[in-house]
Amino acid sequence: MNKPFFEQQSLKFGCTGCARCCIAGNDYFVFLSSDDAERIRGYLDLSVGWFRRRYLVKTVDGDPVLAYRDDGRCVFLQNDNRCRIYPVRPLQCKTYPFWPEVTSSKTAWQREAGRCEGINHGPGVPVATIRRMLKACMQAPA
Repeated sequence: MNKPFFEQQSLKFGCTGCARCCIAGNDYFVFLSSDDAERIRGYLDLSVGWFRRRYLVKTVDGDPVLAYRDDGRCVFLQNDNRCRIYPVRPLQCKTYPFWPEVTSSKTAWQREAGRCEGINHGPGVPVATIRRMLKACMQAPA
């Protein structure tokens, strides 16, 4: 059996804070589990109704996602490119770029590098860390 792509070569990643991963477009959304939403809502100390009205939208399939501004920026991305909810950010944000679809092949990894300037830069990421991120993605509740 062939090793997964991320085990065949060392993957490098170092977040530069460019915030391009926080900008929607081309069906790119931040999907939320109910646990994600509840953590964020509690962190902001908002009622369920207010949180939903102000910070959530639904995709055409009805999935809850974080709202975004007219320019595509996440509703929680501040002007200094810092995340307002960083301590309780969604799992999707915590695990980026180590998602199954991004780590599935060298082609997918390089394609994402066109979006994220931190991919292929910075320190090598241990395989155990990548596996942990992938496992979290695969086990995330809907």
